[in-house]
Parts: sequence; C-alpha cells; structure tokens
Amino acid sequence: MKILFYPRLAVSGIKKNSKLYLPYMLTCAGMVTMFYILHFLSVSDFVGKMRGGHNIQMILNYGVWIIGIFSLIFLFYTNSFLMRRRKKEFGLYNILGMGKGNIARILAWETLVSSAASFVSGCIFGIALSKFAEFALSRLANSEVEYRFYVSTKSIGIAAACFSGIFTLIYLNSVLRIRLSDPIALFKSENAGEKPPKGNVFFGAAGVVLLAAAYAIALSLRDPIEAFIWFYAAVIMVIVATYLLFVSGSVIICRLLQRNKRYYYKLSHFVSVSSMTYRMKRNGAGLASICILVTMVLVMISASAGLYFGVEDSLRASCPRNFILRTDVYYTDERASGLIGELRDDIFRTADENGIDRKSIADYRLLALFCRGGEAISQSGSSEFLFSDSYCRFYFYSAEDYAALSGQNAGLSDGEILLYASYGGDFGETLEFKSLGALSIKEQVGAFDQISGSIYLTTIPTFCIVVSDLDQTADALSELALLDENASLQLQWYCAFDSSADQDVQISASEKFRDVFRSRTESLQEDESGISSYSVQSAACSRDDFYGTFGGIFCLGIMLGLVFTTSAVLIIYYKQISEGFEDQARFDTMKKVGMTSRDIRKSINSQMLTVFFLPLAAAGLHLAFAFPMVSKLLTMFNLKNTGLLVFTTVASFLIFAVLYVIVYRITSNAYFRIVNGKESE
Repeated sequence: MKILFYPRLAVSGIKKNSKLYLPYMLTCAGMVTMFYILHFLSVSDFVGKMRGGHNIQMILNYGVWIIGIFSLIFLFYTNSFLMRRRKKEFGLYNILGMGKGNIARILAWETLVSSAASFVSGCIFGIALSKFAEFALSRLANSEVEYRFYVSTKSIGIAAACFSGIFTLIYLNSVLRIRLSDPIALFKSENAGEKPPKGNVFFGAAGVVLLAAAYAIALSLRDPIEAFIWFYAAVIMVIVATYLLFVSGSVIICRLLQRNKRYYYKLSHFVSVSSMTYRMKRNGAGLASICILVTMVLVMISASAGLYFGVEDSLRASCPRNFILRTDVYYTDERASGLIGELRDDIFRTADENGIDRKSIADYRLLALFCRGGEAISQSGSSEFLFSDSYCRFYFYSAEDYAALSGQNAGLSDGEILLYASYGGDFGETLEFKSLGALSIKEQVGAFDQISGSIYLTTIPTFCIVVSDLDQTADALSELALLDENASLQLQWYCAFDSSADQDVQISASEKFRDVFRSRTESLQEDESGISSYSVQSAACSRDDFYGTFGGIFCLGIMLGLVFTTSAVLIIYYKQISEGFEDQARFDTMKKVGMTSRDIRKSINSQMLTVFFLPLAAAGLHLAFAFPMVSKLLTMFNLKNTGLLVFTTVASFLIFAVLYVIVYRITSNAYFRIVNGKESE
C-alpha cells in the first residue's frame, strides 16, 4: 500500500462526514480555547499583581481543572455520536477485506488530523482572545489595564499535555469498540431493529421521590451552613432523578399520548409520537443531559452575576462601617477597661491626625468562650443541650451593648438572658451553665450583631447570649476556663465607625491604625501589652479584594457558562442530525402514501414542541426550587439582596430561553431538510 493511503482515507472520511466532524472539531477547539485562556489568566503576572489578584487566580485555577475534567467527559460523549455514524462505513471496510488493524490505522490518522486541527485552531483563538479576556477581567475586578501582549508557552504546554491525553483515550476507546464488534453487526448497525422500551414504573417513581426529596431539602434549609452541607447531596439527587424521569418517565408519557386517540391519530402527531417512543430510552438520556447542562448554566450565571452586581451590598454587609477595629484582650478583669480606654484614645487621636471624621460609632465589648459544650452547660438543667460532645462558641454581650446594636431594650433582670443559637432548637426556659448557674431564657432572638456578623457564618455551633452584667459574667467564666485546659476565654473590644474621607485617605489611615496596635504589641510582652490579637478592617481596603474575588467568579461563571451552553447546543445538534438520518426512511415511506412536505413540517414541530422544550421547562423548575438554597449559600458571601438575585435569575433564564429558541429553529430546519430528502448521507 502507498504510504499516503491511510491518511487519504482518513481525510476523505472526515470530509464525507463533515456535517458531524465539523461541529465536533469546533467544540474541541472551543474547549482548548477556554482551557488556554483560563490557564493563561491563572498564571498571568499582571493578574497576580492586581489588587485581589491572588483570589482571582485561585478561583481560575479551579476553573482550569473543571474545564479539563469536563472536556474529557463531554468529548467522550460527543465522539460516541461520530462512532455511531461511522460504524456502517467501518463495517463495509471490514467486509471488503480490510482488517480491524487497518481500520485502527484509519482511526489513528483521523484522530491525529482532527485533534491537531482542533488544538492548533484552539490555541490560535485562545492566544488571540487571551488579551481581551485579561482586559475584561481587569475591568470586572475594577483594576487598571495592561496593554502588553504576550503568549504563555506554559499554558500551551499544559493544554497540549491535557488534550493529548484526552484525544489518546478517545482513540483507544474507539479502537476497542471496533475490535469488539462483529463486521456484519457494524454494517447493519443503523438498520438493526430496536425494541421500543417499556416505561419502568419503579424507576419513574424513584425519580419522583428523589426529586421531591431534593426539592424538600432545598426549601427546608434554614441557614447558610446547612445549605453548604446539603448542597452537593441535593445536586446529586436532582441529577439522578432527572435521568430517571427523562428515561423512564418520557416513555410513560409517550405511551399515554398513544392511548389518547384524539391526540395520537392525527397526521401531525402520529409519526412524531411513534418515532419518539421507538428510541425514547436513548432520547431520554440525551434530554436529561441537556436539562442538567442548562440548569448548571443558569445557576452559575445567575449566581455569579448576582454576586458581581451586588458587590457593594456584600461589601457593606461585610463592613457595616467604613472602619471596624477588633482587639482580643489577654485578660478579662478590671485591667481591661483601662487598656480599652487607652486604645480608644490612641485610635481617635490617630483618626484626627489623618483627617478621618467619625460617624455612627459602635463601641462595645463581648466575651468569647470556646470549649466543649458539655464542659460549659450542665445536662441536669431543664434544657437538653444538643452539642455536649462538640466544641462550641459562646459570645456574651451586655444588655446595654445589645440595645445599641439591635435598637431594642433587653429589659433583663439578674439571672435572665436573651439567647441566639446558630443551629436553632428550643432550649426551654432555662440554660444551666456550670459556672453561672441556671439562667432564665427570657427570649430566643435572631442574629443581632451587625458589626461582627461573621461570627454567625461558622460550622461550629454558636450561641450569642445577652446578660445583665458582663463583668460579673466574666469573673464566673474565668473560673470555668481555668478548670478546662481546652477552653479559652477572651474579651473582645470592637470599635467601628463611618467616615466621609476619600478612599485613598481611608486606606492610608487603615495602616496607621494597625501601627497603633503593632507598636504596642512589639514594645511589650503579650501579657503586659494586654493584646493577644487584633484586626483592622476597612471598606476602602476590602473593596479591591471584593471586586477581584467576585469579578473572578463572574468571569469564571461566564466562561463555564459558554462551555456548558456550547455542549448543550452540540448535544441538541447531534441528536437532531442522527435522528434525522434514522427517520429519513420512515418519512420516505410516509411520503409515498401521501404525506406532503407541509405535513412533515407539522409532524416535526409536534415532535419538537413535545420533547425539545422539556429540558428547558425542567431546568426552570430545578432553578426555581434551587433558588432558596442558592440564596442562602450566597449569604456566606454577605449577599443578602434577594431582589437583585431574583432579577439576575429571571434575566438569565429569559436570555437563555431566547438562545434555546434560536437553537430550536436552526436544528429543526436541519432535521427537516434531512427527513424531507433535501440532504443525504
């Protein structure tokens, strides 16, 4: 044989099947493009030097892994369409005397040509668009723009290694499938009869139960921590339920439509319902995949857009004042008052020297106790403690500070408390501390500390307790801390205030405030300085980090959304093309008995409207029930603007629905041209 025999056969096979190969190669190129861009941004020196750049690159690194793993799964999936269409051709080669080893050589050249073309074009597009992506990311992150263009050889190398492995695995899988197939079976693969699947009531019922359970979990969660813990379980349940319902449930729906004589025995419905029932097992899996991809796109885009456009709300929720200064005091006795007074004077004097005016001042103390629940609370009390064996955090506030923070008068007498429990639960009428005795619970309240609100976002059971006398409580808790070597007790002082000074002035003043604490802790020993730790939080300093983090998340959401959208469109396209060729013979038969092109169009529209929009409707349903869970998860980013999240969710769904209709029109026209005989294999 001539040396170019196999390459020519490979190129000829690609050209003859260009309708299938071209979208596949474009998809491969798109995956390479996205992979290169994400990796380019994750290692870019310019991005790393941006304010918040470290957070951005950490987020984008996750995106690189996601793209790589998804490319492996999805390209395997789409390649199966190619192999299914090529089986007849390979079977013919085998019957004519070409061995399976020769077919493997043809496949090797086809894989080499298609993967090389895809990779090179993907790198070209990635390099061309990388600067635009860097520019867009810098704008999203509210940072300056760099106009220097360069190519990342490291990103090209990583992409080459990743996709070489993927294409090699795809080739080996194709060869294995050819070797395990019978030549006659290959040749007749497209003409082989397929028994119409029976609707499995058990699987359908299991899908309903799983989906209902996932929806119930999403609606019943009360706080962000629970949402975080149950999120992945709910996602897996929804995915499994979607496949069960689309595979088994869709068959049942088709059977019910066939039993409805007024619906089924119409020219526009008869052929479409019959063909759908004939191949619904495979059809249902494809529709379920489309539904899952659409849901992923909608959740990612709506959530990331909500985060980005709500960045100022999140920043203000995280920094309720322009400056939040926190000091952990080493001791809790009378020396603490003198230390806090000295620090307050130093901070206010530093603020005056740097042109920082002070408004809406919040000045309060709290006691932070960390220990095992059973070591702090007696089980003999009337309230059963739920976390006796786990470590817990207890925050004690004075009634005066509670009134200042919440705007409500506690009205506590001696021995009375107000209680907030992060995990909820009814603690009855009393809570018995081993060092404080039985405390009467006057009321269980909601979260009230808007300054140090981050204490509520923790997986550790947290209790906020308002007492009438904080100093007396400190003395009693000090005895408890001494008895338990694993316990820690600290007095925390918060000083927070707003300022109308410029952003640059506030950023400069933040460092001056740090100098106040730093100079004291460096000049004295810890127990002498009285400060065990401190923090200075500034809205002006945090703004760049917030824009960097949320801009990176939004950028990643857009890129992954594009990848998943492209994948869904390709599944739809291959589904329509492959089914068009399968249905071509059936419609030819129907045309011979009087079916017109207009009747064919009506039948296609009936089939499309019956099945095609089911994934979009199901994705919309998933999104609606997922909204409460997603909303709670985003509160961990301090996004509490529910109205904004509703807007981004609805807008994302409507925009995607328009795109979905466009894809419907394009693919239905391609399907019509095939079954109407205007295109052939």
